[in-house]
Amino acid sequence: MSTIPRQLVLAAAAITLLGTAGAAQAAPVKPKAVPYASVVPAPATVAQASSVFTLGSGARIAASGQAAPVGDYLAGALRPATGFALPVDKAFVAHAFDPIQLLVAPDPSLGDEGYQLTVNTNSVVLTANKPAGLFEGVQTLRQLLPASIDASTKQAGPWTIQGGRITDHPRFGYRGAMLDVSRHFFGVDTVKSYIDEIARYKVNTLHLHLSDDQGWRIQINSWPRLATYGGSTQVGGGAGGYYTQAQYKDIVAYAASRFITIIPEIDMPGHTNAALASYAELNCNGVAPPLYTGTDVGFSTLCVNKDITYKFLDDVIGELAAITPGPYIHIGGDESQSTTDADYKAFIPKVQAIVAKHGKIAIGWHDISKADLLPSTIGQYWDTTPTNAAVQAAAKKGTHFVLSPANLAYLDMKYTASTPLGQDWAGLIEAKDAYSWDPGKYLTGVSAANVNGVEGPLWTETITKLADIQYMAFPRLAELAELGWSQAATHNWTTFKTRLAAQGPRWKAQGVNFYASPQVPWAK
Repeated sequence: MSTIPRQLVLAAAAITLLGTAGAAQAAPVKPKAVPYASVVPAPATVAQASSVFTLGSGARIAASGQAAPVGDYLAGALRPATGFALPVDKAFVAHAFDPIQLLVAPDPSLGDEGYQLTVNTNSVVLTANKPAGLFEGVQTLRQLLPASIDASTKQAGPWTIQGGRITDHPRFGYRGAMLDVSRHFFGVDTVKSYIDEIARYKVNTLHLHLSDDQGWRIQINSWPRLATYGGSTQVGGGAGGYYTQAQYKDIVAYAASRFITIIPEIDMPGHTNAALASYAELNCNGVAPPLYTGTDVGFSTLCVNKDITYKFLDDVIGELAAITPGPYIHIGGDESQSTTDADYKAFIPKVQAIVAKHGKIAIGWHDISKADLLPSTIGQYWDTTPTNAAVQAAAKKGTHFVLSPANLAYLDMKYTASTPLGQDWAGLIEAKDAYSWDPGKYLTGVSAANVNGVEGPLWTETITKLADIQYMAFPRLAELAELGWSQAATHNWTTFKTRLAAQGPRWKAQGVNFYASPQVPWAK
Protein backbone atom coordinates (compact mmCIF):
# COMPACT_ATOMS: atom_id res chain seq x y z
CA MET A 1 0.00 0.00 0.00
CA SER A 2 1.54 3.27 -1.12
CA THR A 3 1.34 6.71 0.44
CA ILE A 4 0.87 9.98 -1.53
CA PRO A 5 2.95 12.93 -0.29
CA ARG A 6 0.73 15.22 1.74
CA GLN A 7 1.86 18.34 -0.10
CA LEU A 8 0.66 16.84 -3.38
CA VAL A 9 -2.70 15.98 -1.92
CA LEU A 10 -3.17 19.46 -0.53
CA ALA A 11 -2.48 20.90 -3.98
CA ALA A 12 -4.81 18.53 -5.75
CA ALA A 13 -8.47 18.19 -6.61
CA ALA A 14 -9.45 14.57 -6.84
CA ILE A 15 -12.19 12.60 -8.48
CA THR A 16 -11.88 8.84 -8.36
CA LEU A 17 -14.06 5.97 -9.38
CA LEU A 18 -13.31 2.76 -7.48
CA GLY A 19 -14.66 -0.58 -8.63
CA THR A 20 -15.56 -3.60 -6.57
CA ALA A 21 -12.07 -5.11 -6.43
CA GLY A 22 -11.61 -8.12 -4.21
CA ALA A 23 -15.03 -9.69 -4.80
CA ALA A 24 -14.98 -13.34 -5.81
CA GLN A 25 -15.64 -13.61 -9.51
CA ALA A 26 -16.02 -16.31 -12.12
CA ALA A 27 -13.62 -16.53 -15.03
CA PRO A 28 -13.82 -13.06 -16.57
CA VAL A 29 -15.46 -12.51 -19.93
CA LYS A 30 -14.27 -9.25 -21.39
CA PRO A 31 -17.41 -7.12 -22.00
CA LYS A 32 -17.74 -4.92 -25.03
CA ALA A 33 -17.02 -1.27 -24.25
CA VAL A 34 -17.64 2.02 -26.03
CA PRO A 35 -14.64 2.90 -28.25
CA TYR A 36 -12.81 6.18 -27.68
CA ALA A 37 -13.46 7.02 -31.32
CA SER A 38 -17.13 7.69 -30.49
CA VAL A 39 -16.56 10.75 -28.27
CA VAL A 40 -17.92 14.18 -29.29
CA PRO A 41 -16.13 16.60 -29.25
CA ALA A 42 -13.06 14.66 -30.36
CA PRO A 43 -10.33 14.70 -27.68
CA ALA A 44 -6.91 16.13 -28.47
CA THR A 45 -4.96 12.91 -27.92
CA VAL A 46 -6.23 9.36 -27.44
CA ALA A 47 -4.44 6.11 -26.64
CA GLN A 48 -6.93 3.25 -26.36
CA ALA A 49 -5.86 0.10 -24.54
CA SER A 50 -7.24 -3.43 -24.51
CA SER A 51 -8.23 -3.37 -20.85
CA VAL A 52 -11.80 -2.75 -19.70
CA PHE A 53 -13.02 -1.29 -16.40
CA THR A 54 -16.38 -2.39 -15.06
CA LEU A 55 -18.21 -0.17 -12.61
CA GLY A 56 -19.56 -2.39 -9.84
CA SER A 57 -22.43 -2.04 -7.40
CA GLY A 58 -20.06 -1.24 -4.54
CA ALA A 59 -18.28 1.54 -6.39
CA ARG A 60 -17.77 4.90 -4.77
CA ILE A 61 -16.59 8.29 -5.97
CA ALA A 62 -13.82 10.03 -4.05
CA ALA A 63 -13.85 13.78 -4.59
CA SER A 64 -12.49 16.26 -2.08
CA GLY A 65 -12.08 20.01 -1.93
CA GLN A 66 -12.83 21.78 -5.20
CA ALA A 67 -13.61 18.43 -6.82
CA ALA A 68 -16.49 17.67 -4.46
CA PRO A 69 -19.25 19.40 -6.48
CA VAL A 70 -18.11 17.59 -9.62
CA GLY A 71 -18.20 14.32 -7.69
CA ASP A 72 -21.76 15.04 -6.62
CA TYR A 73 -22.70 15.86 -10.21
CA LEU A 74 -21.17 12.63 -11.52
CA ALA A 75 -22.85 10.52 -8.86
CA GLY A 76 -26.18 12.16 -9.63
CA ALA A 77 -25.71 11.43 -13.32
CA LEU A 78 -24.86 7.74 -12.84
CA ARG A 79 -27.24 6.68 -10.06
CA PRO A 80 -30.56 6.51 -11.97
CA ALA A 81 -29.48 4.06 -14.68
CA THR A 82 -27.09 1.97 -12.56
CA GLY A 83 -29.20 1.83 -9.44
CA PHE A 84 -25.94 1.99 -7.49
CA ALA A 85 -25.57 4.04 -4.30
CA LEU A 86 -22.26 5.59 -5.50
CA PRO A 87 -21.42 7.40 -2.26
CA VAL A 88 -19.15 10.41 -2.64
CA ASP A 89 -16.14 10.42 -0.30
CA LYS A 90 -15.41 14.10 0.33
CA ALA A 91 -12.82 13.41 3.02
CA PHE A 92 -10.35 11.96 0.56
CA VAL A 93 -6.85 12.33 2.08
CA ALA A 94 -3.38 10.89 1.69
CA HIS A 95 -3.94 7.18 1.85
CA ALA A 96 -4.21 4.30 -0.56
CA PHE A 97 -7.21 2.40 -1.77
CA ASP A 98 -7.05 -1.15 -3.01
CA PRO A 99 -6.33 -1.82 -5.76
CA ILE A 100 -5.44 1.68 -7.08
CA GLN A 101 -4.98 5.12 -5.61
CA LEU A 102 -6.46 7.86 -7.75
CA LEU A 103 -5.56 11.52 -7.64
CA VAL A 104 -6.16 14.77 -9.47
CA ALA A 105 -3.23 17.16 -9.15
CA PRO A 106 -2.73 20.66 -10.56
CA ASP A 107 -1.19 20.67 -14.04
CA PRO A 108 -0.87 24.13 -15.66
CA SER A 109 -0.27 22.48 -19.04
CA LEU A 110 -3.94 21.49 -19.07
CA GLY A 111 -5.15 25.08 -18.70
CA ASP A 112 -8.53 25.95 -17.18
CA GLU A 113 -10.62 23.34 -18.98
CA GLY A 114 -8.22 20.58 -19.97
CA TYR A 115 -8.15 17.16 -18.34
CA GLN A 116 -6.49 13.77 -18.44
CA LEU A 117 -8.51 10.57 -18.18
CA THR A 118 -6.76 7.26 -17.48
CA VAL A 119 -8.65 3.96 -17.39
CA ASN A 120 -7.39 0.47 -16.64
CA THR A 121 -8.94 -2.78 -15.46
CA ASN A 122 -9.26 -1.62 -11.88
CA SER A 123 -9.66 2.14 -11.97
CA VAL A 124 -10.62 5.35 -13.62
CA VAL A 125 -8.56 8.47 -12.96
CA LEU A 126 -9.61 11.93 -14.01
CA THR A 127 -7.00 14.66 -13.65
CA ALA A 128 -7.47 18.39 -14.15
CA ASN A 129 -5.81 21.66 -13.31
CA LYS A 130 -9.11 23.38 -12.50
CA PRO A 131 -12.61 22.19 -11.49
CA ALA A 132 -13.92 23.20 -14.93
CA GLY A 133 -11.53 20.70 -16.46
CA LEU A 134 -12.85 17.99 -14.18
CA PHE A 135 -16.36 18.76 -15.31
CA GLU A 136 -15.42 18.62 -18.99
CA GLY A 137 -13.61 15.35 -18.37
CA VAL A 138 -16.75 13.94 -16.76
CA GLN A 139 -18.62 14.60 -20.01
CA THR A 140 -16.10 12.45 -21.84
CA LEU A 141 -16.30 9.78 -19.17
CA ARG A 142 -20.10 9.64 -19.48
CA GLN A 143 -19.79 9.08 -23.23
CA LEU A 144 -17.47 6.13 -22.62
CA LEU A 145 -20.19 4.33 -20.70
CA PRO A 146 -22.99 2.54 -22.61
CA ALA A 147 -25.69 4.85 -23.97
CA SER A 148 -28.20 3.41 -21.50
CA ILE A 149 -26.31 5.21 -18.71
CA ASP A 150 -28.31 8.29 -19.70
CA ALA A 151 -31.68 6.71 -18.93
CA SER A 152 -33.69 8.03 -16.00
CA THR A 153 -34.63 4.55 -14.78
CA LYS A 154 -32.56 1.54 -13.75
CA GLN A 155 -30.98 -0.36 -16.65
CA ALA A 156 -29.30 -3.75 -16.91
CA GLY A 157 -25.67 -2.79 -17.52
CA PRO A 158 -22.89 -3.95 -17.44
CA TRP A 159 -21.25 -0.54 -16.96
CA THR A 160 -18.00 -0.90 -18.82
CA ILE A 161 -15.39 1.70 -19.79
CA GLN A 162 -12.68 1.01 -22.33
CA GLY A 163 -9.14 1.20 -21.00
CA GLY A 164 -6.69 3.82 -22.21
CA ARG A 165 -5.72 7.43 -21.78
CA ILE A 166 -7.14 10.71 -23.06
CA THR A 167 -5.42 14.06 -22.73
CA ASP A 168 -7.66 16.89 -23.82
CA HIS A 169 -8.02 20.64 -23.91
CA PRO A 170 -10.12 23.11 -25.96
CA ARG A 171 -9.09 24.86 -29.15
CA PHE A 172 -11.17 27.95 -28.32
CA GLY A 173 -12.05 29.32 -24.90
CA TYR A 174 -15.54 30.45 -25.94
CA ARG A 175 -18.01 27.76 -26.97
CA GLY A 176 -21.51 29.05 -26.78
CA ALA A 177 -25.20 28.58 -27.36
CA MET A 178 -27.76 31.38 -27.55
CA LEU A 179 -31.42 31.05 -26.66
CA ASP A 180 -33.88 33.72 -27.74
CA VAL A 181 -36.43 33.95 -24.94
CA SER A 182 -37.92 37.18 -26.29
CA ARG A 183 -39.83 36.08 -29.36
CA HIS A 184 -41.18 33.16 -27.37
CA PHE A 185 -40.70 32.94 -23.63
CA PHE A 186 -39.29 29.82 -21.97
CA GLY A 187 -39.52 29.19 -18.25
CA VAL A 188 -36.75 28.42 -15.81
CA ASP A 189 -37.12 24.64 -16.04
CA THR A 190 -36.84 24.69 -19.83
CA VAL A 191 -33.69 26.80 -19.67
CA LYS A 192 -32.19 24.46 -17.08
CA SER A 193 -32.93 21.46 -19.27
CA TYR A 194 -31.16 23.15 -22.18
CA ILE A 195 -28.21 23.96 -19.92
CA ASP A 196 -27.88 20.27 -19.02
CA GLU A 197 -28.05 19.26 -22.67
CA ILE A 198 -25.45 21.73 -23.95
CA ALA A 199 -23.10 21.00 -21.06
CA ARG A 200 -22.78 17.43 -22.34
CA TYR A 201 -20.80 18.77 -25.31
CA LYS A 202 -18.48 21.08 -23.37
CA VAL A 203 -20.39 24.26 -24.25
CA ASN A 204 -19.36 26.84 -21.65
CA THR A 205 -21.54 29.90 -22.33
CA LEU A 206 -25.27 30.43 -22.65
CA HIS A 207 -26.25 33.75 -24.20
CA LEU A 208 -29.80 34.70 -23.24
CA HIS A 209 -31.49 37.13 -25.63
CA LEU A 210 -33.60 38.88 -22.99
CA SER A 211 -35.18 41.75 -24.91
CA ASP A 212 -36.57 42.39 -28.36
CA ASP A 213 -39.53 43.94 -30.13
CA GLN A 214 -41.82 41.10 -29.03
CA GLY A 215 -41.00 40.92 -25.34
CA TRP A 216 -38.87 42.08 -22.40
CA ARG A 217 -37.92 39.11 -20.23
CA ILE A 218 -36.03 40.33 -17.15
CA GLN A 219 -37.37 42.21 -14.14
CA ILE A 220 -35.79 45.64 -13.73
CA ASN A 221 -36.83 47.12 -10.39
CA SER A 222 -36.25 50.73 -11.40
CA TRP A 223 -38.31 50.32 -14.59
CA PRO A 224 -40.96 47.74 -13.59
CA ARG A 225 -43.24 48.09 -16.65
CA LEU A 226 -40.50 46.65 -18.86
CA ALA A 227 -41.34 43.20 -17.53
CA THR A 228 -44.95 43.51 -16.44
CA TYR A 229 -46.12 45.25 -19.62
CA GLY A 230 -43.29 44.80 -22.13
CA GLY A 231 -43.08 41.12 -21.21
CA SER A 232 -46.79 40.45 -21.48
CA THR A 233 -46.82 39.05 -25.00
CA GLN A 234 -44.76 37.20 -27.62
CA VAL A 235 -44.78 36.27 -31.30
CA GLY A 236 -48.31 35.48 -32.35
CA GLY A 237 -49.76 36.77 -29.10
CA GLY A 238 -50.03 34.78 -25.92
CA ALA A 239 -49.08 35.53 -22.34
CA GLY A 240 -45.33 35.94 -22.80
CA GLY A 241 -43.60 36.10 -19.44
CA TYR A 242 -40.44 37.26 -17.73
CA TYR A 243 -37.85 36.18 -15.18
CA THR A 244 -37.87 37.76 -11.77
CA GLN A 245 -34.40 38.67 -10.62
CA ALA A 246 -34.54 35.73 -8.22
CA GLN A 247 -35.37 33.38 -11.09
CA TYR A 248 -32.59 34.83 -13.22
CA LYS A 249 -30.11 34.33 -10.38
CA ASP A 250 -31.33 30.75 -10.06
CA ILE A 251 -30.59 30.17 -13.75
CA VAL A 252 -27.16 31.78 -13.37
CA ALA A 253 -26.32 29.58 -10.37
CA TYR A 254 -27.55 26.43 -12.10
CA ALA A 255 -25.45 27.23 -15.16
CA ALA A 256 -22.42 27.89 -12.95
CA SER A 257 -22.83 24.43 -11.41
CA ARG A 258 -22.33 23.13 -14.97
CA PHE A 259 -19.41 25.55 -15.53
CA ILE A 260 -21.47 27.57 -17.98
CA THR A 261 -21.37 31.37 -17.96
CA ILE A 262 -24.63 33.20 -18.59
CA ILE A 263 -24.34 36.18 -20.96
CA PRO A 264 -27.44 38.40 -20.82
CA GLU A 265 -28.35 40.47 -23.88
CA ILE A 266 -30.33 43.69 -23.94
CA ASP A 267 -30.63 44.46 -27.64
CA MET A 268 -30.26 48.13 -28.63
CA PRO A 269 -30.79 50.66 -30.16
CA GLY A 270 -33.05 48.61 -32.45
CA HIS A 271 -35.15 45.59 -31.50
CA THR A 272 -36.57 47.73 -28.69
CA ASN A 273 -40.32 47.94 -29.27
CA ALA A 274 -41.17 46.17 -26.01
CA ALA A 275 -39.24 48.84 -24.08
CA LEU A 276 -40.66 51.69 -26.17
CA ALA A 277 -44.19 50.40 -25.59
CA SER A 278 -43.55 50.24 -21.85
CA TYR A 279 -42.25 53.79 -21.42
CA ALA A 280 -43.37 56.62 -23.69
CA GLU A 281 -40.46 58.86 -22.66
CA LEU A 282 -38.01 56.54 -24.45
CA ASN A 283 -39.58 57.52 -27.78
CA CYS A 284 -38.43 60.62 -29.64
CA ASN A 285 -42.07 61.76 -30.04
CA GLY A 286 -43.00 60.86 -26.47
CA VAL A 287 -45.70 58.46 -27.66
CA ALA A 288 -45.55 54.78 -26.78
CA PRO A 289 -46.21 52.40 -29.70
CA PRO A 290 -48.45 49.37 -29.23
CA LEU A 291 -47.01 46.03 -28.20
CA TYR A 292 -45.78 43.97 -31.13
CA THR A 293 -46.33 40.28 -31.88
CA GLY A 294 -45.03 40.00 -35.44
CA THR A 295 -41.65 38.96 -36.80
CA ASP A 296 -40.49 41.90 -38.94
CA VAL A 297 -37.26 43.62 -37.88
CA GLY A 298 -35.63 47.01 -38.20
CA PHE A 299 -38.56 49.29 -37.40
CA SER A 300 -37.78 50.29 -33.80
CA THR A 301 -35.09 52.43 -32.21
CA LEU A 302 -34.32 54.08 -28.92
CA CYS A 303 -34.20 57.86 -29.07
CA VAL A 304 -30.44 58.15 -28.95
CA ASN A 305 -30.42 61.95 -28.52
CA LYS A 306 -32.42 62.01 -25.28
CA ASP A 307 -30.72 61.98 -21.88
CA ILE A 308 -33.43 59.69 -20.48
CA THR A 309 -32.24 56.97 -22.84
CA TYR A 310 -28.87 56.78 -21.13
CA LYS A 311 -30.40 56.99 -17.66
CA PHE A 312 -32.59 54.07 -18.69
CA LEU A 313 -29.63 52.06 -19.98
CA ASP A 314 -27.52 52.86 -16.94
CA ASP A 315 -30.28 51.57 -14.67
CA VAL A 316 -30.95 48.45 -16.74
CA ILE A 317 -27.32 47.50 -17.24
CA GLY A 318 -26.51 48.32 -13.63
CA GLU A 319 -29.21 46.03 -12.26
CA LEU A 320 -28.34 43.28 -14.71
CA ALA A 321 -24.61 43.53 -13.99
CA ALA A 322 -25.29 43.25 -10.26
CA ILE A 323 -26.94 39.83 -10.68
CA THR A 324 -24.63 38.54 -13.43
CA PRO A 325 -21.31 37.25 -12.04
CA GLY A 326 -19.96 36.50 -15.53
CA PRO A 327 -17.77 39.12 -17.23
CA TYR A 328 -20.05 39.98 -20.18
CA ILE A 329 -23.09 42.07 -21.03
CA HIS A 330 -24.33 41.73 -24.62
CA ILE A 331 -25.59 45.03 -26.06
CA GLY A 332 -27.05 43.70 -29.32
CA GLY A 333 -26.60 46.37 -31.96
CA ASP A 334 -27.88 44.47 -34.99
CA GLU A 335 -30.43 45.49 -37.61
CA SER A 336 -30.77 49.07 -36.35
CA GLN A 337 -32.32 50.15 -39.61
CA SER A 338 -34.35 52.97 -38.04
CA THR A 339 -31.28 54.56 -36.43
CA THR A 340 -29.27 56.89 -38.62
CA ASP A 341 -25.67 55.91 -39.20
CA ALA A 342 -24.43 59.00 -37.37
CA ASP A 343 -26.68 58.35 -34.38
CA TYR A 344 -25.63 54.70 -34.26
CA LYS A 345 -21.94 55.59 -34.26
CA ALA A 346 -22.53 58.05 -31.43
CA PHE A 347 -24.67 55.61 -29.44
CA ILE A 348 -22.42 52.54 -29.32
CA PRO A 349 -19.47 54.26 -27.54
CA LYS A 350 -21.84 55.63 -24.89
CA VAL A 351 -23.29 52.19 -24.21
CA GLN A 352 -19.85 50.60 -24.02
CA ALA A 353 -18.91 53.19 -21.41
CA ILE A 354 -21.99 52.30 -19.35
CA VAL A 355 -21.14 48.60 -19.51
CA ALA A 356 -17.56 49.33 -18.45
CA LYS A 357 -18.78 51.56 -15.61
CA HIS A 358 -20.57 48.54 -14.17
CA GLY A 359 -17.48 46.36 -14.41
CA LYS A 360 -18.42 44.29 -17.43
CA ILE A 361 -17.12 43.65 -20.94
CA ALA A 362 -19.40 44.56 -23.84
CA ILE A 363 -20.26 42.08 -26.57
CA GLY A 364 -22.28 43.16 -29.59
CA TRP A 365 -23.35 41.79 -32.93
CA HIS A 366 -20.69 42.55 -35.53
CA ASP A 367 -22.67 45.59 -36.75
CA ILE A 368 -21.01 47.51 -33.90
CA SER A 369 -17.71 47.26 -35.79
CA LYS A 370 -18.57 50.43 -37.71
CA ALA A 371 -18.46 52.41 -34.44
CA ASP A 372 -15.43 53.12 -32.26
CA LEU A 373 -14.90 50.14 -29.99
CA LEU A 374 -13.17 49.79 -26.65
CA PRO A 375 -10.18 47.44 -26.73
CA SER A 376 -12.10 44.96 -24.57
CA THR A 377 -15.30 44.93 -26.64
CA ILE A 378 -16.06 41.69 -28.51
CA GLY A 379 -17.96 41.42 -31.77
CA GLN A 380 -20.25 38.52 -32.66
CA TYR A 381 -20.22 37.79 -36.38
CA TRP A 382 -23.56 36.70 -37.82
CA ASP A 383 -23.35 37.54 -41.54
CA THR A 384 -23.65 34.90 -44.28
CA THR A 385 -20.43 35.79 -46.12
CA PRO A 386 -16.90 35.71 -44.69
CA THR A 387 -15.89 39.18 -45.86
CA ASN A 388 -16.82 42.37 -44.04
CA ALA A 389 -14.72 45.53 -44.34
CA ALA A 390 -15.75 47.00 -40.97
CA VAL A 391 -14.98 43.72 -39.22
CA GLN A 392 -11.58 43.52 -40.88
CA ALA A 393 -10.79 47.09 -39.83
CA ALA A 394 -11.89 46.41 -36.25
CA ALA A 395 -9.80 43.24 -36.10
CA LYS A 396 -6.73 45.16 -37.25
CA LYS A 397 -7.28 47.46 -34.28
CA GLY A 398 -7.38 44.45 -31.97
CA THR A 399 -11.09 43.59 -31.70
CA HIS A 400 -11.85 39.92 -31.11
CA PHE A 401 -14.84 38.06 -32.49
CA VAL A 402 -17.12 35.15 -31.67
CA LEU A 403 -18.30 33.46 -34.86
CA SER A 404 -21.96 32.69 -35.55
CA PRO A 405 -22.32 32.89 -39.35
CA ALA A 406 -26.04 32.59 -39.94
CA ASN A 407 -25.76 30.19 -42.87
CA LEU A 408 -23.61 27.79 -40.86
CA ALA A 409 -24.26 28.29 -37.13
CA TYR A 410 -27.85 29.59 -36.74
CA LEU A 411 -29.75 26.75 -35.14
CA ASP A 412 -33.12 28.13 -36.22
CA MET A 413 -32.39 27.61 -39.91
CA LYS A 414 -34.24 24.69 -41.45
CA TYR A 415 -32.29 21.50 -42.13
CA THR A 416 -34.11 20.97 -45.43
CA ALA A 417 -36.94 22.69 -47.22
CA SER A 418 -39.39 20.30 -45.54
CA THR A 419 -38.25 20.91 -41.96
CA PRO A 420 -41.44 21.78 -40.04
CA LEU A 421 -39.77 24.39 -37.82
CA GLY A 422 -37.38 27.25 -38.39
CA GLN A 423 -36.60 29.71 -41.16
CA ASP A 424 -34.55 29.69 -44.34
CA TRP A 425 -33.52 33.31 -44.99
CA ALA A 426 -29.86 32.44 -44.40
CA GLY A 427 -30.09 29.09 -46.17
CA LEU A 428 -30.69 25.46 -45.29
CA ILE A 429 -28.21 23.92 -42.84
CA GLU A 430 -28.01 20.14 -42.96
CA ALA A 431 -25.73 18.22 -40.60
CA LYS A 432 -22.74 18.20 -42.95
CA ASP A 433 -23.09 21.93 -43.64
CA ALA A 434 -22.99 22.77 -39.93
CA TYR A 435 -19.70 20.90 -39.54
CA SER A 436 -17.89 21.77 -42.76
CA TRP A 437 -16.16 25.04 -41.87
CA ASP A 438 -13.17 26.14 -39.83
CA PRO A 439 -13.77 28.99 -37.35
CA GLY A 440 -10.07 29.79 -37.29
CA LYS A 441 -9.98 30.39 -41.05
CA TYR A 442 -13.49 31.63 -41.77
CA LEU A 443 -13.27 35.44 -41.66
CA THR A 444 -11.44 37.04 -44.55
CA GLY A 445 -8.56 39.18 -43.35
CA VAL A 446 -9.05 38.23 -39.69
CA SER A 447 -6.41 36.16 -37.93
CA ALA A 448 -7.34 33.10 -35.88
CA ALA A 449 -5.76 34.95 -32.96
CA ASN A 450 -8.72 37.37 -33.12
CA VAL A 451 -11.28 34.57 -32.89
CA ASN A 452 -12.44 33.77 -29.36
CA GLY A 453 -14.68 30.91 -30.39
CA VAL A 454 -18.10 29.98 -31.73
CA GLU A 455 -21.75 30.26 -30.75
CA GLY A 456 -24.92 28.63 -32.03
CA PRO A 457 -27.83 31.11 -31.82
CA LEU A 458 -31.38 29.76 -31.69
CA TRP A 459 -33.96 32.39 -32.60
CA THR A 460 -37.47 31.41 -31.67
CA GLU A 461 -40.00 32.87 -34.11
CA THR A 462 -41.23 29.30 -34.72
CA ILE A 463 -40.02 27.65 -31.52
CA THR A 464 -42.53 27.28 -28.69
CA LYS A 465 -41.45 24.38 -26.45
CA LEU A 466 -38.42 22.40 -25.24
CA ALA A 467 -38.91 19.67 -27.83
CA ASP A 468 -38.66 22.34 -30.55
CA ILE A 469 -35.45 23.71 -29.04
CA GLN A 470 -33.96 20.23 -28.93
CA TYR A 471 -34.96 19.35 -32.49
CA MET A 472 -33.32 22.44 -33.95
CA ALA A 473 -30.24 22.31 -31.70
CA PHE A 474 -29.36 18.64 -32.08
CA PRO A 475 -27.34 17.40 -33.80
CA ARG A 476 -26.03 20.79 -34.99
CA LEU A 477 -25.03 22.21 -31.62
CA ALA A 478 -22.94 19.10 -30.92
CA GLU A 479 -21.24 19.70 -34.27
CA LEU A 480 -20.56 23.35 -33.49
CA ALA A 481 -19.25 22.36 -30.07
CA GLU A 482 -16.70 20.11 -31.74
CA LEU A 483 -15.59 22.92 -34.03
CA GLY A 484 -15.03 25.02 -30.92
CA TRP A 485 -13.40 22.42 -28.71
CA SER A 486 -11.50 19.99 -30.93
CA GLN A 487 -8.24 20.74 -32.65
CA ALA A 488 -8.54 21.57 -36.35
CA ALA A 489 -6.58 18.47 -37.36
CA THR A 490 -9.37 16.25 -36.00
CA HIS A 491 -12.08 17.80 -38.18
CA ASN A 492 -13.11 15.24 -40.78
CA TRP A 493 -16.72 14.68 -41.79
CA THR A 494 -16.20 11.03 -42.75
CA THR A 495 -15.02 10.07 -39.28
CA PHE A 496 -17.13 12.63 -37.46
CA LYS A 497 -20.47 11.43 -38.81
CA THR A 498 -19.80 8.03 -37.24
CA ARG A 499 -19.00 9.62 -33.89
CA LEU A 500 -22.09 11.80 -34.23
CA ALA A 501 -24.14 8.70 -34.99
CA ALA A 502 -23.19 7.30 -31.59
CA GLN A 503 -24.95 10.25 -29.93
CA GLY A 504 -28.35 9.15 -31.25
CA PRO A 505 -28.91 6.36 -28.71
CA ARG A 506 -27.80 8.73 -25.95
CA TRP A 507 -30.32 11.38 -26.98
CA LYS A 508 -33.00 8.69 -27.11
CA ALA A 509 -32.07 7.51 -23.61
CA GLN A 510 -32.22 11.09 -22.34
CA GLY A 511 -35.52 11.78 -24.06
CA VAL A 512 -33.99 14.50 -26.21
CA ASN A 513 -35.85 15.23 -29.44
CA PHE A 514 -33.38 15.43 -32.35
CA TYR A 515 -33.26 15.57 -36.11
CA ALA A 516 -32.21 12.19 -37.51
CA SER A 517 -30.33 13.53 -40.52
CA PRO A 518 -30.11 11.04 -43.39
CA GLN A 519 -26.49 12.17 -43.78
CA VAL A 520 -25.59 10.39 -40.51
CA PRO A 521 -25.44 6.57 -40.09
CA TRP A 522 -27.28 6.61 -36.77
CA ALA A 523 -26.43 3.88 -34.30
CA LYS A 524 -29.31 1.72 -33.10
